[in-house]
Amino acid sequence: MKRKIFILLGHPDNESYCGALAKAYAAGAREGGCEVRAMSLQDMHFNASLEHGYNKIQELEPDLLSFQENIRWAEHIVIVFPVWWGTFPAQLKGLFDRAILPGFGFKYYKKNGIFWRRLLKGRSARLIITMGMPRIAYFLTSLYVIPGVRLLKYGILKFCGISPVRASLISRVLAASPEKRERFIAKIKKLGMKGK
Repeated sequence: MKRKIFILLGHPDNESYCGALAKAYAAGAREGGCEVRAMSLQDMHFNASLEHGYNKIQELEPDLLSFQENIRWAEHIVIVFPVWWGTFPAQLKGLFDRAILPGFGFKYYKKNGIFWRRLLKGRSARLIITMGMPRIAYFLTSLYVIPGVRLLKYGILKFCGISPVRASLISRVLAASPEKRERFIAKIKKLGMKGK
């Protein structure tokens, strides 16, 4: 099934293991006949601070406009990132703060209302997450130490209507042998070929 897939590398280093996973997914998706667009944090230039909250919207830099256009274009969004200190990298959070704005990702029906329109419906997402801790530790402690992953899934993506949001969790990356890392890369490439 041909899909429009947007891949965001949410690690600030293109040469990281996350970078290799993003490249593998993209290669698989292209082999599977999907259209692919990709961006990476390292290549994006923008102020990650939402200086005035929503009281005064900052002018969006060109890379933020391109990010928004890729989100609009996509049917499926893939975000590859590491877990650092229980959440995703600060620069990635800054990207969401600056680009997923009222009127783009969501819109409240009334100025001070509690009901909102989800403006990014019709899209699905895949989170590809790397971390140093063992998988069992993630599940046992996720209520406390991995709030950022839940925030991204529910507080940002699903809040804006992106659903379903599936996750591929790659644990103990630092301790993984080269062979194990290659197996993970092959698995992610297969996901890309299926457009999932």
